[in-house]
Amino acid sequence: MKRRDFSLLAGGSTVAAGTLLCASAWAQTKTKAKPEAAKAETTPEGVKSESLKIVAGTDYVQLDPPAPVEAPVGKVEVLEFFWYNCPHCNAFEPLLASWLKTLPKDIAFRRVPIAFREDFVPQQRLYFALEAMGLVEKLHAKVFAAIHVEKLDLSKVAAITDWVAKQGVDKTKFNEQYNSFSVATKASKATQLQNAYKVEGVPALGVAGRFYTDGTFAKGMERALKVVESLAAAVRSGK
Repeated sequence: MKRRDFSLLAGGSTVAAGTLLCASAWAQTKTKAKPEAAKAETTPEGVKSESLKIVAGTDYVQLDPPAPVEAPVGKVEVLEFFWYNCPHCNAFEPLLASWLKTLPKDIAFRRVPIAFREDFVPQQRLYFALEAMGLVEKLHAKVFAAIHVEKLDLSKVAAITDWVAKQGVDKTKFNEQYNSFSVATKASKATQLQNAYKVEGVPALGVAGRFYTDGTFAKGMERALKVVESLAAAVRSGK
């Protein structure tokens, strides 16, 4: 489902709508119209690694213009775009966590919580507040479990704050971070970045501000990680 279609379900509950939205986005077929960036593709026919050949416009899209990056010189930035309410992001998280343990030292990975609508912003701020407090490793996977296993509705600020407090986090300190200018700025930048990458559904992956892939393009998220590895190798070699 394209981003403009997300507004059609805005009237439903966030939890129920979230499942439908992500399932619909994930079910996009390769017969859909390619994003505009794909039409501007100017890279070679494909990039070949030891185990995988990937083709521009089929397995990934090259961004035109490129998206901004934050990785330092000599590092290849890899992004994961996600939404806590998305069941496919929840299913992808263990695979991603395992993959992150194998990353080369020159990969700078970061997560980018998306906000296709205004009511996604509380969960954007939740992630960045956890990040600011050094709690992503401890609580990121637990947020997914709370929503998708315990079936909690963590779409509103009050519910989020109460849940975080139950995890042993100081409620006052969390609220300070959640409502801080820094977290608000990061949430705004995350939305700008998702737009720069032309994200249509989640989970999705970006590489070096230049390339975008997802489960639709790569025909599954496990293969999407292989596509990212090949693209990162191409960036590393200067292609």
